[in-house]
Amino acid sequence: MEILSSPVAGVVVRHLVAEGDSVTTGQELAILESMKIQTPLTAPASGVVQRWLAIAGATVQKGYGLCEFVLQGENVSTTAADGKNIDHPALLELRERVALTQDASRTAAVSKRHAKGYRTARENLAALCDADSFVEYGQFAVAAQRQHRDLDELKRNTSGDGIVTGTAHLNGERAVVIVNDYSVLAATQGYFHHKKLDRALSLAQQQTLPVVMYTEGGGGRPGDTDVLTQFAGLNVPSFAQWAGLRGVVPRVAVNNGYCFAGNAALFGAADIRIATKTSWIGMAGPAMIEGGGLGSFLPTQIGPVESQTRNGVIDVVAENEAEATVLARKALSYFQRGVTDDGEGPDQEGIGEHLPVDRRFAYNVRQIIEQLCDSDSVLELKPNYGAATLTALVRIAGRPLGLIASNCKHLGGAIDSEAADKLADFIELCDQFNLPLVSLVDTPGFMVGPDSENEGAVRRMSRLFAAGAKARVPWAAIFLRRAYGLGAMALTGGSFARPVYAAAWPTGEFGAMGLEGAVKLGFRKQLEAVADPAERQALFDRLLAESYDKGKAIEAASYLEIDAVIEPEQTRDAIIAALF
Repeated sequence: MEILSSPVAGVVVRHLVAEGDSVTTGQELAILESMKIQTPLTAPASGVVQRWLAIAGATVQKGYGLCEFVLQGENVSTTAADGKNIDHPALLELRERVALTQDASRTAAVSKRHAKGYRTARENLAALCDADSFVEYGQFAVAAQRQHRDLDELKRNTSGDGIVTGTAHLNGERAVVIVNDYSVLAATQGYFHHKKLDRALSLAQQQTLPVVMYTEGGGGRPGDTDVLTQFAGLNVPSFAQWAGLRGVVPRVAVNNGYCFAGNAALFGAADIRIATKTSWIGMAGPAMIEGGGLGSFLPTQIGPVESQTRNGVIDVVAENEAEATVLARKALSYFQRGVTDDGEGPDQEGIGEHLPVDRRFAYNVRQIIEQLCDSDSVLELKPNYGAATLTALVRIAGRPLGLIASNCKHLGGAIDSEAADKLADFIELCDQFNLPLVSLVDTPGFMVGPDSENEGAVRRMSRLFAAGAKARVPWAAIFLRRAYGLGAMALTGGSFARPVYAAAWPTGEFGAMGLEGAVKLGFRKQLEAVADPAERQALFDRLLAESYDKGKAIEAASYLEIDAVIEPEQTRDAIIAALF
């Protein structure tokens, strides 16, 4: 016989077995209570409770003898009374609630998404994040509509209140992840939806974490009746928080499907904006437009990709959500200092052959960029907006850079107002996140003429100078061919002295303005003095040839207008030496 002692100091609430009862291993014999917490006394083995030494209601100290117990041998089999083989009711409830938030419990909603060729929010989440790295916040939120909807129904149909938020590793580094769930109330922005969004953005601010946000959704949501402290619902901090992260952490937005009102505002404020071909993005949806007396429109008539690509709203167009997710990870990687690659680039031999021998012919500058940069490292932004220039995130020798380039296939490479805005935005982005810049210059200068002035050229082109002057990142300029006037200066940060290294290919040409115009303007009287048209043309050709000789890259270098003239095959090594 042995004495079974109290495991805690407390009150004996009740005996669960009587004197003389046989019990099995682990069976509960009595319940004690201490500080409102109940603790069982269990049988250490099979046996008989011989006699109780403390009556129910008695107060005992830890170690006080509670009963005499006669062992009858060890019973190795456990039963329900063991307590360890039964899941706690609270644990079961937790698992049930978790299950309601998963796709397996939402078959109708999942089928509806798949029928449209779309992914679910959690499918996008799984593809975006490194394996097993996602930590979810606010998983059990439901719409703030308990006053007029059954709670069980809300759990089933408003899971997460239309948004999934948390932290995860992307490319091996921590980030905040926000995925709107269109299958829940069209991912409209309700009370708890905003609360979850605000919490996620606060984490990004506090821990300096980049953010990837999937923005599909219908904007603000009426009908959240549980909230008594709101009037118009305009005192939410979400939009200010999101915009306030500009220049603090990189923010990548991804959209597929309808993105209207508040969701569109979030998309538009991101640093990098990726959208699928099946995206419609607008600052108001059909109901708001019609409610404002502006007509009735289908959602597919509002902000289609074709329009939002031409006007610069979208940076990168993806075929579908799968490609958009891959691009989101790639875009973020340029801003993650711990993300590296092997730094391998194509053979540089023959890179100069992309330039035609005849200086009047256009060429594809993208071919030069692809050969200059690391393999598969070029992510061009806004290719159809401000098309006289190119902006791209790239890598050279494994290092992330921002690259701008003239595109002589559009407007001859003349910088119009759209191109100036595009360049200024990109320069500011690179400067905010310390990405060095490379310019590939071949421009006749700024676009001129009445139409250009009607587009606000003075203001928009001047902003490009301001962006370049303010930038503090190192800058390398390579003059491929033409470098004329203010436009060429703007492509080098405002001055040829601004770059840490300014070099030209032997094909480089320099002048205060386009040489043909300079000859016509500077030698007008001499040309007008020649009456015979053929003789006048011959004089013009001779003066132009002399101007070309004077404006050659080697001459500019001899006057120290630029730092060097290099062979095209030396360009990659020269950039590496200058910037790294």
